[in-house]
Amino acid sequence: MRKRFTELFPFLLPLRKWQRKLCFYAAMRRDGTRYARVQQAEHLPYLVYETSCPMINEKTGFELKYQLNKIFNLRLAAKTLDGLIVNPGETFSFWQAVRYADRHTPYKEGLAEINGVLRTEYGGGLCMLSNLLFWLLLHTELTVIERHGHREKAFPEPPSDAPMGVDATVAEGWLDLKLKNETEQPFQLEIGFDDERIIGRVYCAAPAEPPLIENGGLRYAREQGEIYEYADVLRSGRLLYTNRCRITYTLPEGTEIEEEEQK
Repeated sequence: MRKRFTELFPFLLPLRKWQRKLCFYAAMRRDGTRYARVQQAEHLPYLVYETSCPMINEKTGFELKYQLNKIFNLRLAAKTLDGLIVNPGETFSFWQAVRYADRHTPYKEGLAEINGVLRTEYGGGLCMLSNLLFWLLLHTELTVIERHGHREKAFPEPPSDAPMGVDATVAEGWLDLKLKNETEQPFQLEIGFDDERIIGRVYCAAPAEPPLIENGGLRYAREQGEIYEYADVLRSGRLLYTNRCRITYTLPEGTEIEEEEQK
């Protein structure tokens, strides 16, 4: 396999990242999209949906300090999201919202999953926040514009009220999470914390019944010696997408795996 330029000359990687981010945000300035930017302390009157997720995963095998660093990063980024209003006609963009979260206080080295490998990285852990935001906003009528699932899963998912396949990975300069408000009502985010969990809520200006998000099908298949998970994600009975990711941990005993056909 041909190596990328930055793999041959790794000292150029920081310059490449800077270039990508510069082009990434320049393209946003020119795309004609109205991005959600206004934060409001007072909540809109109607709670649409609430969820939470434990911040510590004991199954990573890494030192606890990197998970504590992840929590620090989550709290820092959440300050730019708490109270954010997505008005009619506006688009929520993860990176537009958190772009300057580390301007005055830098992120720490936290855990991040990069190309299926769990490792430490500056600002690591923000995917937990994007996962939570995507799950929250799926319970509104916002239209999914951009969402990327993790290509690989290195360890089992922590306990959650979410079905499989509703993660949303982000990488500044490369991958964003975007949803557009094509309704007539504004929506608002709230991000908070207790000692163990990150907590998300979404509010609306008028009563709104959250759509049902569920798996229409979940299966595992062996392809060229690797195991892949396929999860159909439905919103109010309609297929949104089929999430595909490679499984690199050992599945529970008895899990049915479709074997590839022998040619």
